[in-house]
Amino acid sequence: MFAAAITVPGGNDGDTGLPTFLTKRVFTTFIVSDAISLFSSTTSVIMFLGILTSRYSEDDFHKYLPTKMIIGLFTLFLSIATMMIVFSCAIYIMLKGKSSIVILSILLASVPVTSFIWMQFPFLVELVISTFGPGLFDGNKKKRDK
Repeated sequence: MFAAAITVPGGNDGDTGLPTFLTKRVFTTFIVSDAISLFSSTTSVIMFLGILTSRYSEDDFHKYLPTKMIIGLFTLFLSIATMMIVFSCAIYIMLKGKSSIVILSILLASVPVTSFIWMQFPFLVELVISTFGPGLFDGNKKKRDK
Protein backbone atom coordinates (compact mmCIF):
# COMPACT_ATOMS: atom_id res chain seq x y z
CA MET A 1 0.00 0.00 0.00
CA PHE A 2 2.97 2.31 0.48
CA ALA A 3 3.86 2.02 -3.21
CA ALA A 4 0.29 2.86 -4.21
CA ALA A 5 0.35 5.97 -2.02
CA ILE A 6 3.17 7.52 -4.01
CA THR A 7 1.97 6.41 -7.47
CA VAL A 8 -0.74 8.47 -9.15
CA PRO A 9 -2.93 6.38 -11.46
CA GLY A 10 -4.02 7.87 -14.75
CA GLY A 11 -1.42 10.62 -14.92
CA ASN A 12 -1.72 14.33 -14.24
CA ASP A 13 -3.08 17.32 -16.08
CA GLY A 14 -0.13 18.95 -17.85
CA ASP A 15 -1.10 22.50 -16.80
CA THR A 16 -1.81 22.07 -13.10
CA GLY A 17 -0.06 18.82 -12.20
CA LEU A 18 -3.26 17.56 -10.58
CA PRO A 19 -5.61 14.77 -11.69
CA THR A 20 -8.13 15.75 -14.35
CA PHE A 21 -11.43 17.28 -13.26
CA LEU A 22 -13.55 14.23 -14.07
CA THR A 23 -11.55 11.94 -11.81
CA LYS A 24 -11.15 14.23 -8.76
CA ARG A 25 -13.84 12.47 -6.71
CA VAL A 26 -12.51 9.01 -7.58
CA PHE A 27 -8.96 10.23 -6.96
CA THR A 28 -9.98 11.53 -3.51
CA THR A 29 -11.55 8.15 -2.75
CA PHE A 30 -8.32 6.51 -3.96
CA ILE A 31 -6.12 8.61 -1.66
CA VAL A 32 -8.35 8.28 1.44
CA SER A 33 -8.81 4.52 0.99
CA ASP A 34 -5.09 4.08 0.38
CA ALA A 35 -4.24 5.91 3.61
CA ILE A 36 -6.79 3.89 5.59
CA SER A 37 -5.47 0.66 4.08
CA LEU A 38 -1.86 1.55 4.85
CA PHE A 39 -2.56 2.49 8.46
CA SER A 40 -4.89 -0.43 9.16
CA SER A 41 -2.52 -3.00 7.62
CA THR A 42 0.32 -1.61 9.73
CA THR A 43 -1.86 -1.78 12.84
CA SER A 44 -2.86 -5.35 11.99
CA VAL A 45 0.76 -6.45 11.62
CA ILE A 46 1.69 -4.76 14.90
CA MET A 47 -1.20 -6.44 16.74
CA PHE A 48 -0.34 -9.90 15.42
CA LEU A 49 3.34 -9.40 16.23
CA GLY A 50 2.26 -8.33 19.70
CA ILE A 51 0.42 -11.61 20.09
CA LEU A 52 3.44 -13.59 18.89
CA THR A 53 5.81 -11.83 21.28
CA SER A 54 3.47 -11.84 24.28
CA ARG A 55 4.64 -13.41 27.52
CA TYR A 56 1.56 -15.67 27.75
CA SER A 57 0.74 -15.37 31.41
CA GLU A 58 -2.55 -16.72 32.71
CA ASP A 59 -4.19 -13.30 32.89
CA ASP A 60 -3.22 -12.49 29.29
CA PHE A 61 -5.46 -15.25 27.92
CA HIS A 62 -8.54 -13.77 29.59
CA LYS A 63 -8.66 -10.24 28.10
CA TYR A 64 -5.34 -9.00 26.76
CA LEU A 65 -4.63 -11.53 23.99
CA PRO A 66 -8.25 -11.81 22.75
CA THR A 67 -8.48 -8.02 22.61
CA LYS A 68 -5.31 -7.87 20.52
CA MET A 69 -6.70 -10.58 18.27
CA ILE A 70 -9.99 -8.68 17.82
CA ILE A 71 -8.15 -5.47 16.93
CA GLY A 72 -5.82 -7.37 14.59
CA LEU A 73 -8.65 -9.15 12.76
CA PHE A 74 -10.78 -6.01 12.50
CA THR A 75 -7.93 -3.95 11.08
CA LEU A 76 -7.05 -6.79 8.71
CA PHE A 77 -10.66 -6.82 7.41
CA LEU A 78 -10.54 -3.05 7.03
CA SER A 79 -7.19 -3.18 5.26
CA ILE A 80 -8.30 -5.79 2.74
CA ALA A 81 -11.57 -3.98 2.00
CA THR A 82 -9.91 -0.60 1.50
CA MET A 83 -7.12 -2.19 -0.55
CA MET A 84 -9.75 -3.50 -2.97
CA ILE A 85 -11.39 -0.04 -3.06
CA VAL A 86 -8.00 1.44 -3.98
CA PHE A 87 -7.58 -1.13 -6.72
CA SER A 88 -11.06 -0.44 -8.07
CA CYS A 89 -10.48 3.34 -8.08
CA ALA A 90 -7.17 2.92 -9.89
CA ILE A 91 -8.79 0.70 -12.52
CA TYR A 92 -11.63 3.21 -12.94
CA ILE A 93 -9.20 6.12 -13.36
CA MET A 94 -6.95 4.31 -15.83
CA LEU A 95 -9.71 2.71 -17.97
CA LYS A 96 -12.02 5.68 -18.58
CA GLY A 97 -14.81 4.79 -20.98
CA LYS A 98 -14.36 1.01 -20.76
CA SER A 99 -17.11 0.31 -18.27
CA SER A 100 -17.40 -3.42 -18.97
CA ILE A 101 -13.76 -4.01 -18.00
CA VAL A 102 -14.08 -1.75 -14.96
CA ILE A 103 -17.23 -3.49 -13.70
CA LEU A 104 -15.73 -6.95 -14.26
CA SER A 105 -12.53 -6.04 -12.43
CA ILE A 106 -14.45 -4.52 -9.50
CA LEU A 107 -16.58 -7.67 -9.23
CA LEU A 108 -13.47 -9.84 -9.30
CA ALA A 109 -11.84 -7.59 -6.69
CA SER A 110 -14.75 -8.22 -4.34
CA VAL A 111 -14.19 -12.01 -4.41
CA PRO A 112 -11.17 -12.11 -2.03
CA VAL A 113 -12.78 -9.63 0.37
CA THR A 114 -16.03 -11.55 0.47
CA SER A 115 -14.40 -14.95 0.83
CA PHE A 116 -12.02 -13.83 3.59
CA ILE A 117 -14.82 -12.14 5.56
CA TRP A 118 -17.09 -15.17 5.02
CA MET A 119 -14.41 -17.49 6.44
CA GLN A 120 -13.09 -15.35 9.30
CA PHE A 121 -16.00 -13.14 10.44
CA PRO A 122 -17.64 -15.89 12.56
CA PHE A 123 -14.34 -16.26 14.43
CA LEU A 124 -14.25 -12.50 15.10
CA VAL A 125 -17.84 -12.58 16.40
CA GLU A 126 -17.03 -15.51 18.71
CA LEU A 127 -13.97 -13.68 20.01
CA VAL A 128 -15.98 -10.56 20.79
CA ILE A 129 -18.74 -12.54 22.51
CA SER A 130 -16.36 -14.66 24.56
CA THR A 131 -14.17 -11.70 25.53
CA PHE A 132 -16.72 -8.99 26.25
CA GLY A 133 -19.93 -11.01 26.67
CA PRO A 134 -21.16 -12.68 29.84
CA GLY A 135 -18.47 -14.85 31.36
CA LEU A 136 -18.63 -18.55 32.02
CA PHE A 137 -19.49 -18.08 35.67
CA ASP A 138 -21.72 -14.99 35.25
CA GLY A 139 -24.55 -17.07 33.74
CA ASN A 140 -24.63 -19.45 36.71
CA LYS A 141 -24.72 -16.54 39.15
CA LYS A 142 -27.73 -15.01 37.39
CA LYS A 143 -29.57 -18.35 37.52
CA ARG A 144 -28.87 -18.72 41.27
CA ASP A 145 -30.10 -15.19 41.99
CA LYS A 146 -33.52 -15.87 40.46
